[in-house]
Amino acid sequence: MQTRNKFFDDMSQLMTNAMGVAQGAREEAETALKSMMDRWLADRDFVTREEFDAVRAMAQKAREENEALKARIAALEDK
Repeated sequence: MQTRNKFFDDMSQLMTNAMGVAQGAREEAETALKSMMDRWLADRDFVTREEFDAVRAMAQKAREENEALKARIAALEDK
């Protein structure tokens, strides 16, 4: 039968607690960094992908309408 050494039990408990604290600190640091990055990005004039795609679609539609109007003007001028 093995006897348990109190020193090793205490060291084991201390290491377990230290790892828990380290894990909590890591999660807190990640949260703080994410929050800081979100604030930094919000302060910039970046557009979202949805906004970019919406403006791109509007520009494409305007180009198509422009081409149709050019063709119509050319047809009217030919008459």
